[in-house]
Amino acid sequence: MAAPTELSGWFPAIAIGVTFLKCLLMNTYHSTDFEVHRNWLAITHSLPVSQWYFEDTSEWTVDYPPFFAWFEYCLSHVAKYFDKDMLVVQNLNYASPATILFQRLSVIFVDVVFFYAARECCKTVADNKVKEILTKPSFVLGVLLVWNFGLLIVDHIHFQYNGFLFGILLLSIARHCQNRHLEGALLFAVLLNLKHIFLYIAPAYGIFLLRSFCFKSNNSDGSIQWRSFSVARLAALGTIVLSVFALSFGPFIAMGQLPQVLSRLFPFKRGLCHAYWAPNIWALYNVIDKALSILGVKLKVLDVDKLPKASMTGGLVQEFQHSVLPSVSPLATLVCTLVSIMPALLHLWLRPRGAKAFVRCVAICALGSFMFGWHVHEKAILMAILPLSLLAVESKEDARIFLVLSTTGHYSLFPLLFTLQELPIKVLLMVLFTLFSFTSLKTLFSKEGCLLSSAEALYLAGLLPVEVLCEWVYPLTAWQSTMPFLPLLLTSGYCALGVTYSFITLYLSLLMHQGPKHKDKSQ
Repeated sequence: MAAPTELSGWFPAIAIGVTFLKCLLMNTYHSTDFEVHRNWLAITHSLPVSQWYFEDTSEWTVDYPPFFAWFEYCLSHVAKYFDKDMLVVQNLNYASPATILFQRLSVIFVDVVFFYAARECCKTVADNKVKEILTKPSFVLGVLLVWNFGLLIVDHIHFQYNGFLFGILLLSIARHCQNRHLEGALLFAVLLNLKHIFLYIAPAYGIFLLRSFCFKSNNSDGSIQWRSFSVARLAALGTIVLSVFALSFGPFIAMGQLPQVLSRLFPFKRGLCHAYWAPNIWALYNVIDKALSILGVKLKVLDVDKLPKASMTGGLVQEFQHSVLPSVSPLATLVCTLVSIMPALLHLWLRPRGAKAFVRCVAICALGSFMFGWHVHEKAILMAILPLSLLAVESKEDARIFLVLSTTGHYSLFPLLFTLQELPIKVLLMVLFTLFSFTSLKTLFSKEGCLLSSAEALYLAGLLPVEVLCEWVYPLTAWQSTMPFLPLLLTSGYCALGVTYSFITLYLSLLMHQGPKHKDKSQ
């Protein structure tokens, strides 16, 4: 494990450095998510709790769990000292300089949680005996987390609070790696009540805690020793989780508003894909459907006037139908998601191999939900990239998967920043992070040969012509008016190939991994 004294030297430096960069990004473009969170500040500050999940003056209604609403409520009491007008519900699309300053600073401030979590994760990594800091796995991991390209552009340009949320996730993972399982469970329960997208990785948590915490020991062959089951440990876990959920949802249950809250959290009338197609299996499905519809119209097999008019990419509540292929229902995506993660969960149950196997299962569950989930946000790829960072510094195979997934997944976020002013910023930050990832991981595993195969390197190199076509060639063509969807389709489709490949290879690494068998762990 990395010594805390070693971390105290370089970790504050990388944290302070990235904080200065975030301050420089304050005046960049911000998305509609900026108005979403401003509106939530106004709702939670100006209205009683009983109206939080009913208020709909703006289309950006509160659709996160109660703990996040209370988080916004706390922020609002600081926001009033910057500009009280931002807390008026009727002030739609309000973005005064003071409002922008406050919201940008709020994201930077709560990133302290992420810094602490990243530092704790670095402590779980086994450092080598080399004194050169650039070759220490803990240092490489610290930079991969703190300077993560995706978090930088999504939170500090596009605008969200992902660093705060992923900080709680990473801290929970770190606590499990440190055998502090009750703390890890508490943190994850809190996280679920801040943002429910993390439900997708809840099965990995449930199986791991039941198998490796509630059962105190295994047989000599690694199978379950049923007599070692601890009712006390299960009761402790249950008490923690139920207490957190009772604290979060209890007031709304008491007011008889639970159905209303749940309807906001799970709006299944939204489209299969978000406003920009996340690079997953449904993006490939949409690409095929789009290609078939265009071909059908060209061959006069399909009547363009009879094709569905509803957009497949609406970010607001709406339903749609595919043009040629069968439309996909929320139930179908749920089944596909469960099927995709079941082998990983079964493997974690039958062959528990410690906390790092749990981290691998978390990454697989995150990728499985990203690949097959309903209305997946493109930013959800970070839920797999960040945990995988912990594995990448300790295994060449994981480093290979990380390089493919992080490069592809991060590039897939480019369409979020579509303004010309941000083009050089996103390109420069992406290049710098990618160069560090490749060079640092190559140095860590220099004695084990090449990290990437020729085919993998060729695929990643293909991102360059995709970028040139989308950003430079396409705007000069007539396709802008005839095929406005083309850049998103090309970016999403090409990146979906890399994400799918990473999902498959990560799965194979789990099923074939032969690590040390899980031993007795105690809190």
